[in-house]
Amino acid sequence: MAVESVQEVRPEGPARVLDLAERLAARRRQEGKAGREPEPAGAGRDLRVMAVCSGKGGVGKTNLVVNLGVALQRLGRRVIVLDADLGLANVDTLLGLQPTATLRDVLLGESSIAEALLAGPEGIRIVPASSGFEDVTELTGAQRLRLLEEVDLLEEDFDVLLIDTGAGISSNVTFFAVAANEILLVVTPEPTALTDAYALVKVLSRRYAERDFGVIVNMARGSREGEATWRHLSRVTERFLGVSLHLAGIVPFDGELPTAVRRQRPLLDLAPTSAAARSIERLARGLLAAPPEKLPKGGLQFFFERLLGGERR
Repeated sequence: MAVESVQEVRPEGPARVLDLAERLAARRRQEGKAGREPEPAGAGRDLRVMAVCSGKGGVGKTNLVVNLGVALQRLGRRVIVLDADLGLANVDTLLGLQPTATLRDVLLGESSIAEALLAGPEGIRIVPASSGFEDVTELTGAQRLRLLEEVDLLEEDFDVLLIDTGAGISSNVTFFAVAANEILLVVTPEPTALTDAYALVKVLSRRYAERDFGVIVNMARGSREGEATWRHLSRVTERFLGVSLHLAGIVPFDGELPTAVRRQRPLLDLAPTSAAARSIERLARGLLAAPPEKLPKGGLQFFFERLLGGERR
């Protein structure tokens, strides 16, 4: 690599982070001179970066991410799932995988993201995280840039990057959300789930100017309850935040899911004809049928803008 490895940077600070960003951009310019034209964000490729978030835990977010990844892979997309629930990760456990390296190792400079990749069901790839470590629960500026550099090397190998964020409104959650092309907000028809989802939308809209959110109502008792849940949340966010939410999909409660969890297999594999599996397949087709606008999100320039803006706060 033509520039100094990000993992060697010490100490940190806004000026040092800015220097790193400038050198990563210089690398892109150098690649263009060498015959590889650097691509502007969103141009010339179909990479979709989707951050799947929730205001509270226990809404089935990780299960949705895994099964959505399987559904998208079956539709011909090359999918990578990034477990970004740093400190309380469980994508690998959900699938019975045994990682030899994790996202924590990548962030600490002890592994590359390619070395951490695991083969998942249906050919999806998983970047596992780790549980029980506090040292990456709040990413530093240098760690964000390190992750940016690593993910950038994988851009040409995948069509969809699904980011399973942690629950809540921590800085890690907001970082991954604003760095994505699309934000998918998972809720259930419970009052606590709706209250916490509103809190997350409030932070992302007021502090980071996010205006586009897709809502997935999970564990609904039918389409009527799912639509009512989305309408209720959307009315509140529109009234008090000026943000309209669109309904991405409704996934009903399904008794097959606990069995799939115990067997460490995706629901779409264990019970492909179940109501929830069919709903997730419809969700995947709907997401692909409505591609996002070509916004400067998910690429180097956007990461730099968001990252450095955060460093100046």
